[in-house]
Amino acid sequence: MNRYLLTMLNNVRIVLIGTTHPGNIGAVARAMKNMCLRSLYLVQPKIYPSAEATARASGADDLLARARVCGTLDEALRGCRLVIGASARLRSVQWPCLSPGESARRLLHESAAGEVALIFGRESSGLSNAELDRCHYLVQIPSNPEYPSLNLSQAVQVLSYELHSNALQGGVDDAPLPAEVANADALEDFFRHLQQAMDELGFSDPRQSKKLQRRLRRLFLRARPDPVELNILRGILSAAQGRKSMRRC
Repeated sequence: MNRYLLTMLNNVRIVLIGTTHPGNIGAVARAMKNMCLRSLYLVQPKIYPSAEATARASGADDLLARARVCGTLDEALRGCRLVIGASARLRSVQWPCLSPGESARRLLHESAAGEVALIFGRESSGLSNAELDRCHYLVQIPSNPEYPSLNLSQAVQVLSYELHSNALQGGVDDAPLPAEVANADALEDFFRHLQQAMDELGFSDPRQSKKLQRRLRRLFLRARPDPVELNILRGILSAAQGRKSMRRC
């Protein structure tokens, strides 16, 4: 594999959230190393480091040694331009959903311009709605509808294989790549500002707030604003908040 393709794969973060069993972390590291992935982020693992993780890694100890342990998902996604969440469950709110092959091509396409993330939830419950709110897309692995749940390391292996296979075949999206997009942390700052402004302006109904915020997240994640556009939007929010304060005086 040439250096360019390796760089693309190195820019893909595998993010595990709240992993309960340390053996699964080791098995994930082994699956990643099989497919030339190197960047492992662990968000609040229950037990880590662990001898069981090292044993299950079977020679992928270097990935475990480099793994970043994070206190929050915000920390794990810092600087990422694209985030895709893996989920086996259908949700009440519709997220844009990709097949494993589509998600691999999208991640590789974006990784040519910066870091991207593929996130996996807890073994028992997967990703929460709040965690899915951070994702531009959702990926589901086709499986037996009567038994759709894969082991965590199996899910990572399937999606890692798609990344590696598409990198080898040059299977990258041909769509124009945005030169610069607001990264995950800038978007979270914007969403917090948006919620604050809506509350101050009296626009947000507490009974509908979560549903409305989720729809607005879908809108802006779909739009992929760049940093300048995001600053313009935040300036508009600040101006509206200022006018509201002036009327109170």
